Amino acid sequence: QVSLEESGGGLVQAGGSLRLSCVASERTFSSYAMGWFRQAPGKEREFVADIKWSTLTTSYADSVKGRFTMSRNNLKNTIVLQMNSLKPEDTAVYYCAAKVNGVGAYDLWGQGTQVTVSS
Repeated sequence: QVSLEESGGGLVQAGGSLRLSCVASERTFSSYAMGWFRQAPGKEREFVADIKWSTLTTSYADSVKGRFTMSRNNLKNTIVLQMNSLKPEDTAVYYCAAKVNGVGAYDLWGQGTQVTVSS
């Protein structure tokens, strides 16, 4: 069974940068889209960014536009989230996700990686 694994989280001061990576366990992994979500303490999980493979279109939440950039490697099994100008409100557990079974909801999730931004 395919799994997703995130890495790159940590503690950083406000204004700093972090780079998150997400790798699918199988190099031949196929999905409709992959994305990043986050969940802060006491809050619901929210969308951060995603990429649709058919059009290579990336989308971002308004709260991260201009600060976060999502990219992929040459294989469709790895995505990267470059996070710059981090703010304390970016503190959350960040999850990688994939749409494996079509255009519906994200149906494959990683375990998450903690990002903490200190003021």
